[in-house]
Amino acid sequence: QLVESGGGLVQAGGSLRLSCAASGRTFSSNVMAWFRQGPGKEREFVAGISKSGGTTYYADSVKGRFTISRDNAKNTVSLQMNSLKPEDTAVYHCAARMLFRTVIATQTSAYDYWGQGTQVTVSS
Repeated sequence: QLVESGGGLVQAGGSLRLSCAASGRTFSSNVMAWFRQGPGKEREFVAGISKSGGTTYYADSVKGRFTISRDNAKNTVSLQMNSLKPEDTAVYHCAARMLFRTVIATQTSAYDYWGQGTQVTVSS
């Protein structure tokens, strides 16, 4: 139901834009987020956005470099990633909370819908 795209290989300092498209149902009324899982690491929160898009929240490690946004008319969520670092290398997953949840949570257990992920590799 959630499909990510836009990953790839980029040099350090470069940019990528990830997209998450919903199919089969609308997620325009759900809190959405991006998580990532690097090699040998646990899945971690990257950025989240409220239902309206008016509130966003970022992990300290990406604050000032990444921007999350959503287009509810198109049922999509995006993650603009600038000034990429090798430590940003990971599989990036899009996630959504249940409809009645309003808080941008950072725990993986708080999200009920997940995409398969898209690989982002940053070379030094």
